[in-house]
Amino acid sequence: MSKIYAVANQKGGVGKTTTCVNLAASLVATKKRVLLVDLDPQGNATMGSGIDKNALQLSIYDVLTDTLTVENALAYSESGGYFVLPANGDLTAAEVEMLSLDNKEHLLSAVLQPARGDFDYIVIDCPPSLNMLTVNALSACDGVIIPMQCEYYALEGLSALVNTINQIQQLLNPKLKIEGILRTMYDPRNSLTNDVSTQLAQYFGERLYRTCVPRNVRLAEAPSFGQPALAYDRQSKGAIAYLALAGEIIRRNEAAAKQVQEA
Repeated sequence: MSKIYAVANQKGGVGKTTTCVNLAASLVATKKRVLLVDLDPQGNATMGSGIDKNALQLSIYDVLTDTLTVENALAYSESGGYFVLPANGDLTAAEVEMLSLDNKEHLLSAVLQPARGDFDYIVIDCPPSLNMLTVNALSACDGVIIPMQCEYYALEGLSALVNTINQIQQLLNPKLKIEGILRTMYDPRNSLTNDVSTQLAQYFGERLYRTCVPRNVRLAEAPSFGQPALAYDRQSKGAIAYLALAGEIIRRNEAAAKQVQEA
């Protein structure tokens, strides 16, 4: 059974989509079968995977609002080696339509369930706000990966997100947990970065990933070519960091599975 991770943060510009695209490609590099779900109407994860959001015949909008299965709407990222459930501006309409439906918080969970057997990892790119789409992602996933910059305002936003996750865990998804905190655009020469990093380690302990994603020009350039950094420049610091993150996530899962077997 696959692991489903939502990559979420209510604050924009923290590297959510960059993390989704590059984590998906890095998991593929370790021989995992991966599905990237673009749940953001901006469609940036779709474009960053080399898929033209404006030319889509079918998208996640059709899956959420119609009887279409995930399989029918899948696209393939040639540059990343993973499958994509793509999105474009149509998804904005889906959010409005979802509000009038029964069981509206669990629509994504219901459509992903039949697809779980086909993939080792399903990664969901959430919009940068707490709306019905994000609620659906948090209701459908096993854990949340939170990318964040090490700056003062990011800490404030993080506490609000943690409260939201706790509420959804109580009301909609009992198995929901914070899978890990990922430090992005990391610059160890900055004293504030180090201060915030220390606070995160104290509060989140082992849930803080050892991997830090540095500020990296190649990582920033790659989306404009519709490629993950691994395809654009395999030797770049950004590509190497996301490979390390994929390894860290896989090792955690293997350790957790071993504990369950021994229990």
